[in-house]
Amino acid sequence: MAPPVAVSPLIKTARWSALLLGIFYGKQRFEYLKPIAEEERRIEEAEKKAREEQERIYKQLSEANSDTILK
Repeated sequence: MAPPVAVSPLIKTARWSALLLGIFYGKQRFEYLKPIAEEERRIEEAEKKAREEQERIYKQLSEANSDTILK
């Protein structure tokens, strides 16, 4: 097996710079998207509550309409 080749300091610096820039960009992007996602979750929760309420009302009405003496 051949011995490892020495990597140029320029390449090492470029790699570390790219890594650190990627981490910085990811943090910035996460902070930008976090409030948007929270708002979407809040809206989805409100819609879910409304949908569950409608389903509950529908179920009560269907049970009321199906009342018979044969139950």
